[in-house]
Amino acid sequence: MKRWLLFILGAVGPAAAWAAENFPPPEFTSGYRFPPMNVPQPRAAVFAYLDMAVLVAALALASYFALRLRSRRHLFWLTLFSLGYFGFYRRGCVCPVGAVQNVAMALGIPGYTLPFVVGFFFLVPLLFALFVGRAYCAGVCPLGAAQEMVLLRPLRAPAWLEQPLSLVPFFYLGLGVLLAYLGSGFLICRYDPFVAFFRLGGTTGIVIFGVALLGLGTVIGRPYCRYLCPYGALLRLVAPLSKWRVRITPSDCVKCHLCADACPYGAIKPPTPEEDPVRRREGKTRLGLLLLALPVMMALGAGLGWRVSGSLARVEPTVSLADRVWLEQQGLALGTTAASQAFYKQGGAYEELYARAAGIRERFGPGTAALGGWVGLVLGVRLIGLSLRRRRLEYEADPGACLACGRCYEACPVEHARVEGLPVEDLVGAEP
Repeated sequence: MKRWLLFILGAVGPAAAWAAENFPPPEFTSGYRFPPMNVPQPRAAVFAYLDMAVLVAALALASYFALRLRSRRHLFWLTLFSLGYFGFYRRGCVCPVGAVQNVAMALGIPGYTLPFVVGFFFLVPLLFALFVGRAYCAGVCPLGAAQEMVLLRPLRAPAWLEQPLSLVPFFYLGLGVLLAYLGSGFLICRYDPFVAFFRLGGTTGIVIFGVALLGLGTVIGRPYCRYLCPYGALLRLVAPLSKWRVRITPSDCVKCHLCADACPYGAIKPPTPEEDPVRRREGKTRLGLLLLALPVMMALGAGLGWRVSGSLARVEPTVSLADRVWLEQQGLALGTTAASQAFYKQGGAYEELYARAAGIRERFGPGTAALGGWVGLVLGVRLIGLSLRRRRLEYEADPGACLACGRCYEACPVEHARVEGLPVEDLVGAEP
């Protein structure tokens, strides 16, 4: 209850957003003076509120352009603006993708208060998704905008590859949330592939990763958004609940397949043939078996997660340092590392280090079990989703996968007829 209270107070307390330190510094009795902190100065409150206002305005415009105006051209210009403002001007921060970790840390670490602006950026795109689908992905996210700008000749990934890759964001989300909840670092921000471009600097590995994704993005539509983005996984869960969503044709579909060919994300579902009663009964049987297997898969995943908790705990710096120091003290490791050298120079107590590492390992046990259960749940739900068959009479956009880019509007002949004022009735019923 205390952690939830801290979370709520952080959400309504903007002043905490600009605190310089998350934890108090140690006290020394030798007269040591701390060097000046070399960190970016906090922005004035007025600029933080400006960022929030721009976010809401951009989301509203993306919703209007995608659902009401049905204009890819307007969405393109909004995407360009978002890339400039949220990407290069704001240098990729604050963004909802990384804010997932702040929320998890506020729930898991006593004393950490969620900055108001971070909580706002995390929550508002999800609220929009409840009503209008993935408006944030349509023209607001700078990570998606960077990939949208480089897409030249999109290729379609085969279903056998698309399905497993589309599960990776859910696994990445679970791992990032777990590490942040336990206070072991912000994994998602550490491996953000485009922040190096936005800030015009970064490690060599991250720059190479970003360049590789952009290169892949010339032929595969938004590879990071579809196969890695953890916030995209959340939006994919929420968007199917939206009241308003992308409708490809303004009236009856002529089943020409052009919209599906134009979609680079594989988000257009074709009409389904009417199933025979035998296949329908087989599908119901398979669905029942999968529903029964779901808790078993979650339990197996939780058990496996518990077994690997010791290995996963080594990503935590204290645990990693304790393991290294123990190996060096036992003569099982040659030389020292920068971290162990710093520990020795500070005169750290071995017993205290080992005790802190043991406490962290204990917390990782339930955490990795929960992560394993989450993996089992994701796999089970995906298998159940693949076994479901819903009757479709025309081409429809999958609300969870659709990024509302507007390409299907440009490809649809019925939409062209509407825009040009031509009689739509001549197209309806015509041979594709």
